[in-house]
Amino acid sequence: MKPTVFATLVFATQLSSADIAAYMPPETPLGTGPYKAIMESDSSLPTHTEYRPKDLAALGSKKMPVVAWGNGACVNTGNRFRSFLTEIASYGYLVIAIGPIGPKEMEAAPMTNPAVAKPGEAPPPPPAGALRPPATKAAQLIDAVNWAIAENSRKGSQYAGKLDPQKIAIMGQSCGGVQAIQASADPRATITVAWNSGLLPIPSVGMEMISKDALKHLHAPIAYFTGDEANDVAFPNAADDFARIENVPVLRAWRNGLPHIGTYRDPNGGELGKIAVAYLQWRLRGDESAGKMFSGPNCTLCTDPTWHVSKKNMN
Repeated sequence: MKPTVFATLVFATQLSSADIAAYMPPETPLGTGPYKAIMESDSSLPTHTEYRPKDLAALGSKKMPVVAWGNGACVNTGNRFRSFLTEIASYGYLVIAIGPIGPKEMEAAPMTNPAVAKPGEAPPPPPAGALRPPATKAAQLIDAVNWAIAENSRKGSQYAGKLDPQKIAIMGQSCGGVQAIQASADPRATITVAWNSGLLPIPSVGMEMISKDALKHLHAPIAYFTGDEANDVAFPNAADDFARIENVPVLRAWRNGLPHIGTYRDPNGGELGKIAVAYLQWRLRGDESAGKMFSGPNCTLCTDPTWHVSKKNMN
């Protein structure tokens, strides 16, 4: 199995009547969690989009972990993964996505799954976009962390005293997952999650020339969630990363039939939304009930015939 390159996601621009009907204004509280969440922008961080519980007072003394998010294809639009990220925020998290809020088409229009080479075939050539610098940078994930920590201590901030600076997740999908791995060298990173992602075998200009050397700088648990080899172009890259990582706890889970574009656009992020919430609740809040999905030889994903789980340095 050889690692391969990512194909850039193709974004459709036409909305069906069903897509338009499903669109909700940013201030609409959404998500299945106990703290219905909204999407908003802040003038002090115009380069990003925030997802948070609408009623911060409802949290009481409960502190919010911070999740910094990098978009697939390194798209500079913070509402591209709105359903998925709102679902996370509704469980009492502050999620900060790279990119300002863009037009509703960016969250309602479908994504197209990139081509995947069949066994024995050469991988598809890198798309033209891979030959240009990405629209976003891994450093913007650090910008999100810096901003959140500053807001937590700033008098007058709506987040003053409401965040937990010791609980920082850095995550991303596809190209954003590559950026998340790079940014996770930051000592404040508590966990890293690469969704439908993994580092390229040969550094690409389209992904900031980030190389496999970034794995050597990981210092906290990391998890990879992908589709299978036939449907997810990131499958071999995640497998190769997993084989290389030795110094931190690492989980790799892949699902039969899951495409590279995942379930992020489904209501509440679909199956991956549920997995994301459970993983964050376990790793950042110590919720052992949620951790049963991943921990132990009989974990929920381990015994699900559609999922395949491998672990290192963890039970």
